[in-house]
Amino acid sequence: MFERVVEIIKEQLNMNDVDIKMETSFEKDLEADSLDLFELVMALEEEYGVEIPAEDLEQITTVGAVVEYLRDKGVEE
Repeated sequence: MFERVVEIIKEQLNMNDVDIKMETSFEKDLEADSLDLFELVMALEEEYGVEIPAEDLEQITTVGAVVEYLRDKGVEE
């Protein structure tokens, strides 16, 4: 799942040449703004068939947090 999440992040944020790890921060490392994150969440929702409520976004600050969140929602690898 991590690899696919990274593909989506690179697609949505146009970051093909960036090394993305589990601890990569959207704000600090990728300099993503709220619009970037909104578009990323929409792409993740579409890819994995889950809804990510706005109130949950505050806790999703790293790539690892996205993967854990999706696992907690029952998304399989």
